[in-house]
Amino acid sequence: MSVEREQGEYIGKTGRSRALHEEATAVMPGGNSRTTTFFDPYPFYIERGQGAHVWDADGNDRLDFNGNYTSLILGHAPPEVIKAVQQTAERGLSFPGPTESEIALAAELTRRIPSMQTLRFTNSGTEATMNAVRVARAFTGRAKIAKFEGAYHGTHDWALVSVSPPVKASGSRTSPKPIPSSAGLPPAVMKHVVVLPWNDPDACEKILEKEAANLAAVLVDPLLGIGGILPPQPGFLERLREVTARHNIVLIFDEVISFRVARGGAQEKFGVTPDLTTLGKIIGGGLPVGAFGGRADIMGAYDPRKGGARIGHGGTFNANPPTMAAGLATLQALTPEAYERLDALGERLRGGVTRLLEATRKKGQVTGVGSLFCLHWVTGALTDYRSSRPKDPDAPMRVFLGLLNEGIILSQRGLGACSLAMVDEDIDRFVNALARVLARG
Repeated sequence: MSVEREQGEYIGKTGRSRALHEEATAVMPGGNSRTTTFFDPYPFYIERGQGAHVWDADGNDRLDFNGNYTSLILGHAPPEVIKAVQQTAERGLSFPGPTESEIALAAELTRRIPSMQTLRFTNSGTEATMNAVRVARAFTGRAKIAKFEGAYHGTHDWALVSVSPPVKASGSRTSPKPIPSSAGLPPAVMKHVVVLPWNDPDACEKILEKEAANLAAVLVDPLLGIGGILPPQPGFLERLREVTARHNIVLIFDEVISFRVARGGAQEKFGVTPDLTTLGKIIGGGLPVGAFGGRADIMGAYDPRKGGARIGHGGTFNANPPTMAAGLATLQALTPEAYERLDALGERLRGGVTRLLEATRKKGQVTGVGSLFCLHWVTGALTDYRSSRPKDPDAPMRVFLGLLNEGIILSQRGLGACSLAMVDEDIDRFVNALARVLARG
């Protein structure tokens, strides 16, 4: 199997998408507004989605294990969410003031996540982490933040550090160097972001002890999600909690992805309570959304009553009614039984892939928690970002394109998610498609 072979088959199936891409490049740099969705030779253009499937402009039906990058936990166009959005939209799409729907979704989130004593809505996970970092700085009076190597927290300056850095340029594993992940970052950013190694509590504590006097926050995805769904080793998050509490460093859990693993997110699953939490993706039911919140004494900096707000937080479409309605309808569908079903689907997929790799002696692994999973084309122990880097850098793209040609959508990195629209046969279809892709190699 080669990338060129898979690209050739893909091109043969997607002539209309190719024409649309050529039109798009005339009006948008690269032809789209989401770098993550682009790949060579061009992305496929989606016309509709229903349940676990999407259809592209050429009529190709694909089983969707991407779910708009893990956002669509109920699948595409779930009737209860569509109905909630339609009923709300008939009364108006947005207003210059709050609505009751904002209260309803906020109340549901605070019930599910007790550490979120109060919260505010944004339009993206990027905005959520940006505001959480800002309030941590205001609360502590400190300037620096710490994040983990291989972790993605959005596209604001402070998050675009060491997201997927070249290992050779990143210094030692136990003391990673901050590496800019985008052009256009001012040099000051590198001086104010401390990079930590995932799943190494001793190294993390050493770095945090050294930087404590200047650190406002530690920003952590409890699963290192975009880094490959690499779960924390036992005691790791607890150690972070202990060290940050000792030095009055605000601990921020970025649960934009990991919130889907349990009713109360990863913090419920792992039993660790952060000071602040950021959310996105599933809490909008398929519409643009973000949220951040936590301890009331920290979030009080946003309280405008009696002229007391120290941080302004606007946004024309923050907490817009259709999004609030879609999010609430989605969460109401996520019952304990629904999580059991999602967990079972995830276990079936990971088990099937593991047995396939063992039977074919292919050099790969699958990681994950709950309904989340990630394919890795390495053989050693998977503990952190560096251990997840494939020696063959083309391997993820070959598999991604191969699965596309087999009618399966995954992310280019190998990250995927099961949805409640799926059945056991869909999971088996994924494993069988992967078997055919690997057999071509």
